[in-house]
Amino acid sequence: MVVRELDDEAVDLLFHALADATRRDILRRSVRGELSVSRLAEAYPMSFAAVQKHVAVLERAGLVMKERRGREQLVRTAPDALSRARRALDLLEAAWRGRVDRMTRLLAEDPAPEDDDPPRGRDT
Repeated sequence: MVVRELDDEAVDLLFHALADATRRDILRRSVRGELSVSRLAEAYPMSFAAVQKHVAVLERAGLVMKERRGREQLVRTAPDALSRARRALDLLEAAWRGRVDRMTRLLAEDPAPEDDDPPRGRDT
């Protein structure tokens, strides 16, 4: 699935999936090559069903793909998964840099107010 522009829902799914350490680890493992869900489940101190749910979250976010081969579900990283995450972060960075640049220009244009009153001490 190639996505040129990420909508808010896609970004939410993406970062929700990446927010969990187990899902990030599953993603790292699947980058190295296809693994069955049962093989993945052996690596974690949780039930097979819990690992399946983690894989489903990653799949909904478009980070991994599952393929059935015989009785096994094989998991592999989606080809453009990390580039989409990078693109989402780049868009956020560009938006914030633009905001900071605009604030900097506004502050440079706005002269500081003059203070006609001399500073006062506590007892003067």
